[in-house]
Amino acid sequence: MASYILKRLGSTALVLFLVSILVFLLLRLAPGDPAAVIAGDNASPEQIARLRAMLGLDDALPIQFVRWFGQVLQGNLGVSVYSNEPVLSLIGQRAEATLSITFTTLLIAVPLAVTMGVVAANRAGTWVDRALMLFAVAGFSLPAFVVGYLLVYVFAIQLQVMPVQGYVPIAEDVGRWAWHLVLPAVTLGLIYTALIARITRATMIEVLSEDFIRTARAKGLPMKRILLRHALRNAGVPIVTVIGIGIALLIGGVVVTETVFNIPGIGRLVVDAIARRDYPVIQGVILVCSAIYVLLNLLTDLSYTLIDPRISY
Repeated sequence: MASYILKRLGSTALVLFLVSILVFLLLRLAPGDPAAVIAGDNASPEQIARLRAMLGLDDALPIQFVRWFGQVLQGNLGVSVYSNEPVLSLIGQRAEATLSITFTTLLIAVPLAVTMGVVAANRAGTWVDRALMLFAVAGFSLPAFVVGYLLVYVFAIQLQVMPVQGYVPIAEDVGRWAWHLVLPAVTLGLIYTALIARITRATMIEVLSEDFIRTARAKGLPMKRILLRHALRNAGVPIVTVIGIGIALLIGGVVVTETVFNIPGIGRLVVDAIARRDYPVIQGVILVCSAIYVLLNLLTDLSYTLIDPRISY
């Protein structure tokens, strides 16, 4: 196990290094002069030259990368061209809102999706199964911005029971913080729930056809115990895998959701940075999100032995 963990840590470090190369090249190999793009159409040649020197674009690419990567290892992701603030500081300021949406979505979606998948598998072929899977297909098919605007129209504009937009920090008011997260979390959770529910159903149906399940039924064990203690545990690895993979959907969906609900999170930071051509911020956010995703995949792989003792490395 220790050897496997070391190998996975090594491969994770390699993946992060390759991601850093791609993020670095994102700016340097883009069409046109990055300094001219950042400076804008009205910038003078002197201003563009000054910006190139500030960004270190006059040096060879390998030298630029070594210098940039060394700064990244020290926690320096650069400085925003627009606000002149450190990129890491900007990400830290927006992290609470994004993490709040993400964790609230996970808290709602994962239990609901697993329950839907288990119930659908247990009632496979019935109207209950078809209704739950119809909901899952619809949820996975609808774009996040469509769901978001529909929820805003119904619950915020027509019924006027939910806030339309905005975010309240948790330190300011816990109740209002939670209330403002309901619609964004439901919007993001619908797609995530649909994905997990479908995989849970398919895996549970396969496990429920195994011999040990028939033996458990023959012994007269309660169906609830068979489903939760025997079948669900043996179906745990694919379910945990899709939960980890689904984090990528959350990362992508957060950008849209924060824009729809005007939430000052990391996703909104990226949208604003793209509009302002603030490449250091774009690079920093992509690098941080990629690192989080790679580390979550590592934790997912390491959790397999805890879920299913039959798995060895």
